[in-house]
Amino acid sequence: MIGGFQSIGKIPELKKRILFTLLMLAVYRVGCHIPTPGIDGAALSAFFGATQGTLFGLFDMFSGGALSEMSVMALGIMPYISASIILELLTVVVPFLEKLKKEGEQGRKKIVQYTRYGTVVLSIIQGLGIAVGLENMSSPAGVAVVPIGGWAFRLLTVITLTAGTAFLMWLGEQITERGIGNGISLIIFSGIVARLPVAVANSFRMMSTGEVSVFFMALILALVVAVIGFIVFVERGQRRIPVQYAKRVVGRRMYGGQTTHLPLKVNTAGVIPPIFASSIIMFPATIANFLNVDQMPWLKGVVTFLSPGHAVHSLIYVIFIFFFCYFYTAVHFNPVDVADNIKRYGGFIPGIRPGRNTAEYIDRVLTRITFAGAIYVSAICILPQILIYQLNVPFYFGGTALLIVVGVALDTTNQIESHMLTRNYEGFLKKGLGKVR
Repeated sequence: MIGGFQSIGKIPELKKRILFTLLMLAVYRVGCHIPTPGIDGAALSAFFGATQGTLFGLFDMFSGGALSEMSVMALGIMPYISASIILELLTVVVPFLEKLKKEGEQGRKKIVQYTRYGTVVLSIIQGLGIAVGLENMSSPAGVAVVPIGGWAFRLLTVITLTAGTAFLMWLGEQITERGIGNGISLIIFSGIVARLPVAVANSFRMMSTGEVSVFFMALILALVVAVIGFIVFVERGQRRIPVQYAKRVVGRRMYGGQTTHLPLKVNTAGVIPPIFASSIIMFPATIANFLNVDQMPWLKGVVTFLSPGHAVHSLIYVIFIFFFCYFYTAVHFNPVDVADNIKRYGGFIPGIRPGRNTAEYIDRVLTRITFAGAIYVSAICILPQILIYQLNVPFYFGGTALLIVVGVALDTTNQIESHMLTRNYEGFLKKGLGKVR
């Protein structure tokens, strides 16, 4: 593996792409520390310290801490992700968008353009909501987060936050085109990883003061390695359905006759289910921050039941994850279209009739592996609650953040390795194509 990393420097184009990616991510991290005008930073930090376990904490994680500091990139890349998901869901119910999706590169460009417009619209709406919300916020000591409110502050905040999101969107596209890996995913990845040094420093501090024993920390470290290895194993896992193509003669040439496979990922939905599930289940706790819960016993009970660490919260969280795993897989993967494409090119699954029977067989297999994938995602996402609230682990580990970090790292590593293999270098692990002599 070390030799594989050393080979990166021998490929000028790959080296240039990696340096460009690192530079763009550095620009993003600098932008996360440029504050939005008109906000009391100390009062805002105190407010966010009391809102852990709400939507604010979730969005702050995806923005890399920019939301808690209310920087110009406080909205992060979430409006772009939301717009992308909305467009993808609309392609199922809107015939025009479904037609665009099937038009190849030109259709894809149109959908990307609509996604950009949707991102700006969502950024304006969210920016206005945040501006109005900031005016009503105060620290636990009663200090107003916005000393001087009004429409001037709201318009300035909306323009600032929308511009920050638009710049991030452009930054992600530049990384995708001129760098290495998926730019949007890498921006989220860097925001999450940016908190790692603080967590490591806190762990060492707690070991030095005797709050946590060295043996306990060693066990946690072993668990971290085991969980990451398990995620890598499952994310690379596939159910390969054999597909055989019949021989056909076109002119004087014979085509087909080979056997290939249809790969079905165990976790087809990716990190979308836990993101949606977290957003829904954290909504009551977020609303409660703006209300006087003590005067509403029923709302206080709901917030208690839906707080992280409670059994009801965990149960509902798992149910939502299962629902969105099946829902997003059904939207993202259409067995009927896949079966039609296989039939169109003269292919068939051994022992299965082409057409409807093939679609039903693929759907049955996909349903079973999606169940296994939902169990896997639920286990990873429930892990932080077990560690923090049952075992008193002093830092956050697991969940959606870990799925994103490992998934993006695998994807980026695969892209780097493909660049190396196309230029006759070995990958990170010496297997497969090897050197071409």
